[in-house]
Amino acid sequence: MLTLTGEHIYLRALEPEDLDFIYAVENDESIWEISHTQTPYSRFLIKQYLNNAHQDIYEAKQLRLVICKQDTGKALGLIDLFDFNPAHRRAGVGILIAEEQYRNKGLGQQALALVMDYGRNYLRLHQLYATIASDNEPSVRLFEKEGFQKVGVKKEWNLVNGQYKDELLYQFIYVH
Repeated sequence: MLTLTGEHIYLRALEPEDLDFIYAVENDESIWEISHTQTPYSRFLIKQYLNNAHQDIYEAKQLRLVICKQDTGKALGLIDLFDFNPAHRRAGVGILIAEEQYRNKGLGQQALALVMDYGRNYLRLHQLYATIASDNEPSVRLFEKEGFQKVGVKKEWNLVNGQYKDELLYQFIYVH
């Protein structure tokens, strides 16, 4: 049985009603460094994106899920599988808890664990990978806690506010 429900959160597909939430997240300049965004998104573009969000991961090569609070249904963040490659059975994973008050409370860890199980049991993935800015210590801790191993450093990879930052490459290889 497919369950994307954790102790305090659940994951669900994007809905048209998520327009305001996605708009706020995508246009939050404080997280553009993480998402590699450089320009704002219009409501029109996000609405088009949501209209196409029903595409299967095999068609779209990505899957974005909303992280919701178990008791209220409030959207807390997003978790993405991207760069999905069924031939090589791998995908990238990225996660964002949108509001500061919900960060560092184990919610991202629950969401990541659920997506890792989904990747193993339903997509039959061999591996997941994540790229993380070297100074993003909460994300480094999160991925390491879930068993991701650092396999590389891309030196001076991203230019942020006039300074180059290293980017870390993490992999999780499923044991089958």
